[in-house]
Amino acid sequence: MKPYIESRTRELGEYVYQTHDTIRESAKKFNLSKSTVHYDLSNRLKRVDAELYKEVKKILDLHFLEKHIRGGESTKLKYQNGKNK
Repeated sequence: MKPYIESRTRELGEYVYQTHDTIRESAKKFNLSKSTVHYDLSNRLKRVDAELYKEVKKILDLHFLEKHIRGGESTKLKYQNGKNK
């Protein structure tokens, strides 16, 4: 693995661990695609830092379980603010 990819992966992992941001929020923060962030955190981080990977995986699993709630809240706000036209 190239050094800059390894560095980026570790930095993403530490960022998610500290902030508990979602993949989308992290992608915006680092100006990367969601696919890249997801691949870095779910595949590469395991090889770079196994302990950090375990902690980040817990956070990502929690986000996965909550995603239907987040989507429902977003849709609710959309219709409350009249943006459904």
